Amino acid sequence: MADSFNNACHYFESAADLLGLSANMRRLLQVPEREVKVQVALELDNGEIATYIGYRVQHDSSRGPMKGGLRYHPEVDAEEVLTLASLMTWKTAVVNLPYGGAKGGISVDPKQLSPGELERITRKFVDEIHDMVGPDKDIPAPDMGTNAQVMAWFANQYEKFYGFQPACVTGKPVELHGSEGREEATGRGVVLCAEAMMKKFGRDLQGVKVALQGFGNVGTFTASILHEKGAKVVAVSDVSGGILNPEGLDIPRLLEYARSNKGVKDFSGTDAIDNAALLAADVDILIPAALGGVLTAENADAVRAKYIVEAANNPTEAEADDVFRRKGIVVVPDILANAGGVTVSYFEWVQNRQHFRWDVNRVRDELGKVMLDGFDRVWTLAEEKKVSLRTAAYILGIGRVGRATVLGGI
Repeated sequence: MADSFNNACHYFESAADLLGLSANMRRLLQVPEREVKVQVALELDNGEIATYIGYRVQHDSSRGPMKGGLRYHPEVDAEEVLTLASLMTWKTAVVNLPYGGAKGGISVDPKQLSPGELERITRKFVDEIHDMVGPDKDIPAPDMGTNAQVMAWFANQYEKFYGFQPACVTGKPVELHGSEGREEATGRGVVLCAEAMMKKFGRDLQGVKVALQGFGNVGTFTASILHEKGAKVVAVSDVSGGILNPEGLDIPRLLEYARSNKGVKDFSGTDAIDNAALLAADVDILIPAALGGVLTAENADAVRAKYIVEAANNPTEAEADDVFRRKGIVVVPDILANAGGVTVSYFEWVQNRQHFRWDVNRVRDELGKVMLDGFDRVWTLAEEKKVSLRTAAYILGIGRVGRATVLGGI
């Protein structure tokens, strides 16, 4: 995971050079405000005691309370959580939300836990960190390995300490003060960015060929909304395997199939492909929507897509980014492309604070305004400074955080 942190630092340093930031200012903006590591002891269903390590990194609060997901995954470690917390700081600043970045998680495989164990581990984690999170401090949200149910348990446990506080987490079930449109938000934001990018080249999404790596929450909603807009999703992969149909996949049918068969593998009318073939597919747009670090120095030359829209966090290594720039591949970076999730989380927090509910059309309208404003500012800055969209996004985000830090005072 050290690579992912070095990667994030590389992108930060490139933008900081162009901004002319001093060494002291860079250190101030990069070092997190607080890193916490806690023991999460759990009584398993068989009566045994298991001990896991939980993390919460609070990176920056200069622009408001901190915001970031909570992931349950065996690879969660201090380095990964720090990397993702810093990316959240720049992401919330790029789309101008009044937040700073945070991230948390437990190093555990949730697939190995029963629903009861999952609930107990969540409540135990809240017991360990409740005094450092909350509506005005740090607001967790779902991430890899967690979902609306986990957020419901988290909120319920938090409220045992502090009373009714629905704004303490976002991504909750709608029945428990969650927001309409939250589950689809990241995928919808990805599609809004893809559409805005194609417009810059005089095209819309009609007939555009797309390859999509990852078919979890983000991937399924991305595929579904692309299909609605007339794009052709020709290749998809998930943990079960990959599939290709150059004429375009029947996405509504594929969604049903993947739900029933726990994956996309062996979907009728398709050829099986591996991950390397998916990333090198002959398409207009490639969307990595799974784990980080998938586009590397080794496979970047094989990428044939003209455009990449990063739905995953940190999917492109710095060396691969250099290759894409040399080949003229336009990359919409993660800190812009996947900001739809945190944007609708912000709307959920706003609704909770006002004790007032928005309908789904209002959520979608407001999401469109935020994402397109962010995209246009990044695009304009990239053209002005003659830099990549990624560097422009970092310049915009770091600039906003830097100004807030200076104006607030140390």
